[in-house]
Amino acid sequence: MNSEYIKLIATNKKAKYNYHIDAEYEAGMVLVGSEVKSMREGRVSFQDAYADIKNGELFLRQLHISPYKYAYNANHEALRTRKLLVHRYELKKISARIREKGYSLIPLKIYFKNDKIKVLLGLGKGKKLYDKRESIKQKDVSRDMDRERKNYS
Repeated sequence: MNSEYIKLIATNKKAKYNYHIDAEYEAGMVLVGSEVKSMREGRVSFQDAYADIKNGELFLRQLHISPYKYAYNANHEALRTRKLLVHRYELKKISARIREKGYSLIPLKIYFKNDKIKVLLGLGKGKKLYDKRESIKQKDVSRDMDRERKNYS
């Protein structure tokens, strides 16, 4: 029996609004104890967070994990760079796509998977202003259709 325990910690709500996501990759995170405890409380912010490759390794930058209030002298730095763990073949695919013009690697979700913290990375291109307007327009149309469908029933 292969059952997986998945508990969502945080989602990046702006990612799908600002980017066209083409592919998704799951990565493990190298963390210290106070970061894990702070994540259990859901104290994570994705604002300006991104991932990049340096010296053949994948790193997550600008992810804000608030300091844990009960860890006095062993607390972590809130915006430190965190190493991500992926398979070598996935890293080669990601690095080839990032070298293409306009592609970025953005964290979409952070979650517990079988007591390990994982991050779901999205490989995407930034949307233009008119693309964002189109997304809002389609969301409004689908909301109106659902409302009419509900009233018709």
